[in-house]
Amino acid sequence: MQFSVRYVDSRAGLQTLQLEAPGVDQARALALQRGLRVLSVQATGNAWLARSGRRPAAFPLAQFGQELLTLLNAGLALVESIETLCEKESHAERRALLEKLVDHLFQGSSLSSALAQFPTVFPPLFVATVRASERTGGLPEALEKYVAYQGQLDGVKKKVISASIYPALLIFAGSLVIAFLLGYVVPRFARIFEDLGGEVPWMSQLLISWGHFAHDYGLLLLGAIATGIVSIAIWLSRPGTAAKLVHALQKLPTIGERIRIYQLARFYRSLGMLLRGGMPAVASLELVMGLLPGALGQQLQTAMQSVRQGVPISKSMELAGLTTAVSARMLRVGERTGQMGEMMERIAQFYDSEISQWIDMFVKLFEPLLMAFIGLVIGFIVVVMYFPIFELAGSIR
Repeated sequence: MQFSVRYVDSRAGLQTLQLEAPGVDQARALALQRGLRVLSVQATGNAWLARSGRRPAAFPLAQFGQELLTLLNAGLALVESIETLCEKESHAERRALLEKLVDHLFQGSSLSSALAQFPTVFPPLFVATVRASERTGGLPEALEKYVAYQGQLDGVKKKVISASIYPALLIFAGSLVIAFLLGYVVPRFARIFEDLGGEVPWMSQLLISWGHFAHDYGLLLLGAIATGIVSIAIWLSRPGTAAKLVHALQKLPTIGERIRIYQLARFYRSLGMLLRGGMPAVASLELVMGLLPGALGQQLQTAMQSVRQGVPISKSMELAGLTTAVSARMLRVGERTGQMGEMMERIAQFYDSEISQWIDMFVKLFEPLLMAFIGLVIGFIVVVMYFPIFELAGSIR
């Protein structure tokens, strides 16, 4: 949401700056990072949203870039293009953001400077891409590269999501069947077993005990399950949960290596786009620093120190452990030909192809195993339920 930051400038006196941030503390931190002497921070957006803590709707950056590119290619000027996007926008917060962009442009600011006023909406990579294009006068080309870049990232994410839909449905349907058996069928079979009398196998005795528990404490059990589901949903929605899950998955032998390849692919694609846009190597590395979390980020810092000392990028990356056998050789070729940006994007494409093949293979192997596991669990419950009846039928014969 929008915040109005009042600060003191040694030359101009009391000044006001508009910032986009999730909350008051984040807006104050952003202002302090710019070296401003902050006096006050006040919300200028929806006050109810600020009190309730709800997040505003995400700004569709890829759509904004594609529409702005279309208008610029149609011959409209930059300010006129953004004014057109503002006029057609029906969302109040997005419309207000575009209006502020137009105001900054009318005040003489460059597009990159105007975008930099809203760091929570426009990421540093997007701002850097626009800033590099302003030096060469090729804003449409830069927007086209960023839209293609975002599309490639979204393509990998969509492939992962689509590959996980069917296993998730299998787990959901299997869980419902198992819950129905354990919560409804087993308690009724428990009464039948008690009426039969005689010795009951120990596994069936466990089911009888479970049947008594489910019958006596059914509502309490449902409440505990609902509480657990809600707790897991809240935990998953927390900002740091995704990073923790990724960190845990990285410790697994095969999956961890694929996650590392995906992170390197995103890193190389971003770095290649900046280099092709004319950004210096060190500045480009600093901008993509946040794309590599944890140990990979520390390895990138080591590589940056080597690059600052004059070591070639290919050797710096290889020594820091940020390459594979294929990417190391391709980086050396890129240095020899002077096409390092293009080569990094090709490395990202190679990694994406490798990840896609692995996802297809994993899904083809995981889905039958999952179906077999769910079938075994359901079959085991059914057999244990009917086993005393089978024994009774045998004794009658």
